[in-house]
Amino acid sequence: MELHVVTLHVNGRTHAVALAPNVTLLHALRDLGYTDVKSGCEKGDCGACAVLLNGTAVNSCLVLAYQADGAEIVTNAGLGTMEHPHPIQEAFADAGAAQCGYCTPGMVISAKALLDRTPHPTEDEIRNAISGNLCRCTGYGQIIEAVKIAADKLAEGQES
Repeated sequence: MELHVVTLHVNGRTHAVALAPNVTLLHALRDLGYTDVKSGCEKGDCGACAVLLNGTAVNSCLVLAYQADGAEIVTNAGLGTMEHPHPIQEAFADAGAAQCGYCTPGMVISAKALLDRTPHPTEDEIRNAISGNLCRCTGYGQIIEAVKIAADKLAEGQES
C-alpha cells in the first residue's frame, strides 16, 4: 500500500508522518503518543476519541488522517496540564464529573466546542452537545454540572 506524508498540527506541535490512506486520525494520534485520545468503539458511537479539528469537535475514529492534513488538532491534553488545567478540566474535577475517566477527554472536548460557540448554554444545549459521548459511570448529572461550572468560570474571565 502506498504511503502518503500527512502534516498534523497537534496541540501546537507539528508532525509529518507517512501513512496509508486508510489510517484514521485516531490511530495516527495514538501512534504519535496522544494517549488522551481514547480508542473506544471505533465506529463513532461513544465519543471517547473526540478531538477539536479546526475548532469543531469530531470523533477521530471517523476521520481519515489525510483529511486532517494541515488542520489544527487539539486534544484534551492540549487544553491544559495538571499544574495549569483549563477551566473546563478544573470544573470536571470540582464537580466529580470523572469516575473511571475513560470518557472524560472526549467529554471535555465536546464541552469546549459547545462553550466556544455558546458561552452560556442551557441544560438542554449541554445535553445535546454531549449526546455523542457515552459515560457508563457518572449518570451525566455531574458532567452537566461541570459544564455549567466551566461556563461560569469562563464568564468570570478565566482563560478560554
